[in-house]
Amino acid sequence: MHFFFISIEFTTLIFIMSLVPEIEAHSFVADALSDPPESGVTFKDSVGSVVSSNLEPDQDFLQRQYELARLDQATKVNWEKIKKLTVCGVAFLNDAYDMFAINIVAMILGFVYYHDAAGSAQNTVPKKWDTLIKIAVQIGCLLGQLVMGRLGDKLGRTTVYAASLMIAIITTVASAFSNSMVKGFNVFIVLFIWRVILGFGIGGDYPLTATIVSEYAGAQNRGKLMASVFAWQGFGNVLAPIISIATTACFSSQIDADVLYLDYVWRIIIGVGCIPGVATLYWRLSMSESGRFQNMHANETASIAHSLDSEDEKLLATDTSSTRASQLIAQSMQSSQSPEPNYQRQPKTFMQYFSEWRHLKVLLGTSIAWFALDVAFYGINLNSSVVIEAIGFAGDLYNDKPSKYIIRNCLGNIIINILGSIPGYWITVFTIERLGRKSIQLMGFGTLTVLYVVLGFAYNQILAKSSGAFIFLFSLAQLFQNFGPNVTTFVIPGEVFPTRFRSTAHGISAAFGKLGAIVAQGGFLQLTDVDGKNSWIDHLLQVFALFMFIGFAATFWIPESKGKALEEICDESEEFI
Repeated sequence: MHFFFISIEFTTLIFIMSLVPEIEAHSFVADALSDPPESGVTFKDSVGSVVSSNLEPDQDFLQRQYELARLDQATKVNWEKIKKLTVCGVAFLNDAYDMFAINIVAMILGFVYYHDAAGSAQNTVPKKWDTLIKIAVQIGCLLGQLVMGRLGDKLGRTTVYAASLMIAIITTVASAFSNSMVKGFNVFIVLFIWRVILGFGIGGDYPLTATIVSEYAGAQNRGKLMASVFAWQGFGNVLAPIISIATTACFSSQIDADVLYLDYVWRIIIGVGCIPGVATLYWRLSMSESGRFQNMHANETASIAHSLDSEDEKLLATDTSSTRASQLIAQSMQSSQSPEPNYQRQPKTFMQYFSEWRHLKVLLGTSIAWFALDVAFYGINLNSSVVIEAIGFAGDLYNDKPSKYIIRNCLGNIIINILGSIPGYWITVFTIERLGRKSIQLMGFGTLTVLYVVLGFAYNQILAKSSGAFIFLFSLAQLFQNFGPNVTTFVIPGEVFPTRFRSTAHGISAAFGKLGAIVAQGGFLQLTDVDGKNSWIDHLLQVFALFMFIGFAATFWIPESKGKALEEICDESEEFI
């Protein structure tokens, strides 16, 4: 436990070290608007061409480019940035804990509710209930990513971000108090309902965290900051078994005397998941919007106001007998000759923008890649106890003391995460700005394809000769999931879409990922025991290899975003009609 909290402190230190070349965001829009581009001033547009600010037809576009350039050029570090990144990092620690703790909780529920079952059913949750409670958060996440992502573009990132946390806190506590209610409405159904709503809140964190960090960071360190925020997910994966071990150890003598004491244990494990959220709730509620979002909103408001003024002029012009109308029109014509921004450029709607193939293929690339990844990622991580049992680390479900069996499985989870997952996250953090997002994703998918082919087709032979060799190859796969597409599928959608659609498009991409998790858990993994316990694991690994290849192919539709300003990546000029 002490080691874990030292790791958290180290992660926060990495954040602070990463901030030196970054930006101070609290007054950029006001500064930019107070010093607009003058005639003869030149700077680069979104595709790198040098343009002059005296081009009257695109004055509003040039004004916006100037303002965004100011956002990216400032270099001061401030407490506000450190606070935001810490809040976002804790959000992913919290989300990972809530999602993956259910793997341990499902194992404990088997002892609580099926300790007196006969034969192989003893101490094991039936497959239908096991699937139901594990798939619940994924269903909620899918819905939350779509809805919260869209609301983030409409209502503001931080407003919806705070709401998602409050939903997660309330439903985490409610989940911990789940119990059988009426006949036919058992604890598993109640837990499923609460965890679907919990997933809805967690789902909002994905698009909103990515959007907040990407819009708040500068081009040179944006990928590193987004990856380091997402890397807290690894600590959440480890925190769940650590809390489970500590809680089980506290009740070990009572559990071994009466297994029903485990009913306290699983509720505590779930309930602890609300603590990080409660600790950061105030900070979330007090977060300010990014300069880019405020800038976009201000420009849209001005454009709407200008359109309404134009409509008023047309209405007045129809009354030819009105002297007052003629005076207003004359005043309007005089004001139109002033060097104010031209608001005739109308932004495209979401459907107009993505109806063009060059934009749609990017959304398809991010969505398909995330879908393919999560088939394997959640298929493995939500069922890590199956892998631990297959390599002989779990112990004897029927003869071991319950506390010993649970602690041993939790230790197996920690070992797998420390060997592969956590190093993979941080290797990505320190290499993403040098290697690039697309390169890391291609490398990760390619390596995973090969590893899953080897593990799938030589599964029985490897286990028969050396469980150590299997652990090594499996840990290597975990490493390249995170030093690869698990991080980049989160980072890329936060960069490659325009500000007005960024949260929505990221939410769509993430929702496809959760659809992959649902397909894996509700479909493929139902085949695990089709010909006997764990008899189909080798075939599932072969299926995962196929999906890794699909993700590899889909990555070619995605542009490289390394070192580029957000407006350069997606070419902001394409946002307008």
